[in-house]
Formats: sequence, C-alpha cells, structure tokens
Amino acid sequence: MVYLRALLLPFSLLYGLAIWLRNRLYDWGWLRSVSFDRKIIVVGNLAVGGTGKSPMTEYLIRLLSSRGRLATLSRGYGRQTRGFLEVTPADTARRAGDEPLQFKRKFPDITVAVDEDRVDGVSRLIKTGHDTIILDDAYQHRALRPGLAILLFDYRAMSKPTWLLPAGNYRDCFRERRRADVMVVTKTPTDATEAEKNRIRQRLSSRSGAPILFAGIGYGSLTPLRVEESGVCTLNSDLSVLLLTGIANPLPLYQYVSSQVSEIVPMRYADHHDYSTADIQNVVQRFEAMPNPHKLILTTEKDAQRLLDPAVSGLLAGLPVYMVPIHMEFDKADDVAFRELVLSYCFNRQ
Repeated sequence: MVYLRALLLPFSLLYGLAIWLRNRLYDWGWLRSVSFDRKIIVVGNLAVGGTGKSPMTEYLIRLLSSRGRLATLSRGYGRQTRGFLEVTPADTARRAGDEPLQFKRKFPDITVAVDEDRVDGVSRLIKTGHDTIILDDAYQHRALRPGLAILLFDYRAMSKPTWLLPAGNYRDCFRERRRADVMVVTKTPTDATEAEKNRIRQRLSSRSGAPILFAGIGYGSLTPLRVEESGVCTLNSDLSVLLLTGIANPLPLYQYVSSQVSEIVPMRYADHHDYSTADIQNVVQRFEAMPNPHKLILTTEKDAQRLLDPAVSGLLAGLPVYMVPIHMEFDKADDVAFRELVLSYCFNRQ
C-alpha cells in the first residue's frame, strides 16, 4: 500500500504547489480575508477527517453556551440543500448535514447554522445578534480570519508521514500549523508516556509558539436511537454487538467496544455515508444472523442522525439500536490551560 501511495507523490507535489500558492496569496493580501468584530472560533485539522472536530465543538458549546448568544456554523457536509440554513431539531441529515443536526438535537437552545460560504454565514449570524460563533471544520477557509484557531491532530497519525493528497491524508501543508493559536492532539491513549508526548510536541512545535495540549476520548452511557424508547443498556461480557459506523476513523470506538463484549461484528461505511434501504436491510440481516440472544446494534451519534431519516428508520423499528456519545477528555492540567485560553479570548481576560 505504501508503494502504491508513493506512485501518487507527483500528483501530491502538484496539489501541494497549488495549496502553497493559495495560502501565500492570502498571506500577502492578494486574496481578501475578512475579519469580524465578534468572537470567531475555528475548529479544524490539516488531515482528512477523523480528528475529533465534533467532540471539540461540543466541548466549546458546553463551555460557552451560558455566557452569551452562541452559534455554530458548519458547511453541512453531505446535505442536499445549498446556501444559508438555520437548523431545527425536526430537520433531516439530508437537509442539514449529520453533524449540524447532531449539535442542534443535543443543544437545542443554541443557534446551529450551515452555509458553504462561511463569510456569508457569519455575517448573517452577527446580524441576528450572536456574540460568539464556532466554525466547525473551517481551518482551510482562508476567506475568513478567525480570532482563535484550534487545530487538531490525531495521536496515532503523529508517527506517520505528512504527505499531501492523494499520496497521503493531508489536505493542507503541515507547515500551516503555524497559523494555529492552539494545537490539540486528540484520541491520546490513557497510557501515553510523557516521552512520547514530548516527541509529538517537538514535531508540532512552530515559530508561533502555540500551546500543544493532549486530549483523549470519553464514552458516555448508551442511548436508545429513538427518544421515545426507554431502558438502560450497558456493555458487558455476555453481549454481542453489531457495530455500525459511517465515520472517518472508527478504530478507537471498535477497540473500546470489543474490550467489553463477547463478540463484535463491524459494519463499516464511508464517512457521512447516506444509508440506503438496501444498506439497512443488510444490517438487519446481519444482526438477525447473530446467534447470541443477548445482542444489540450500536452506532455513533453522527450515524444516528442519518439512521433517523424517515426513508430508512422504519426498517430498524423494534430492534435494539443504541448510540454511544463521545466527548473530549483532557487531563486536568491541559483542561485548565485550554479552558483559560478560550475564556481569555472570549471575554478579554488579561
């Protein structure tokens, strides 16, 4: 596989030249970058998917939602609509995108909007009185200049090359980390050594001097797919689980679940996969074929937004389908440092 990717390096070079030139045109002022007189926080990454942008956005929502008028703005990847849209809990993933719909259903009191033109989206949200706007996955959106840029890196990817697409997984040059105000290494295992963290700090360090913090993944209690359903369910050694995922990197979740149950049957689809009737029929057939009577279907919160679409949700009726919430989990020192950095920016603390 490595050799096949190496064959694509000439194309990565051409892509890299185009990305480098685009970034320099913004740096030199030849392309316009707009700033705003409100608190604008960008959450993003340099690689393709799977670094924990949604848990980070939710962390910020919990931190800031009671401190002013807060909004989140996303592109709404995978939606079938265009332009600015304010998301409601009654929307579908096809109309609003799975992650924005997840934010709105979990945090109904904040404004959640989607717009592929982030400048237009921010302008609209400011006009309706929002004090702070969190932009999910907008680090490469150079037409907008954030006040606080949070850049995420996957812990396991820190031992891999930083090749650009299509040979590698990076969509932006590794050197662009210098634009970040803080870097967070996500999905850090609990047994990560200080020596390994120092190695990663040295690799990520840049002339900007941005802090480099570490965070892991925390898992919440299993939640029924449908809100009208009740009952407590926990993972245990007698249980068989069909793990249904359409996310960029399901490996940490797979490892977490498999360590607690007797059997795990993975069904993996591409990130933001739009589940079809045939897909769900296949899921049901696989589930019914599992011999253990103590079994359930487990999925992610992001996948749940697509599974609740009326076009397919009826096929899962009567089956034990649960989702597992995840959250960003810093250690105590890094949590204090990160919270203080964000609050200092938002409230002009000295």
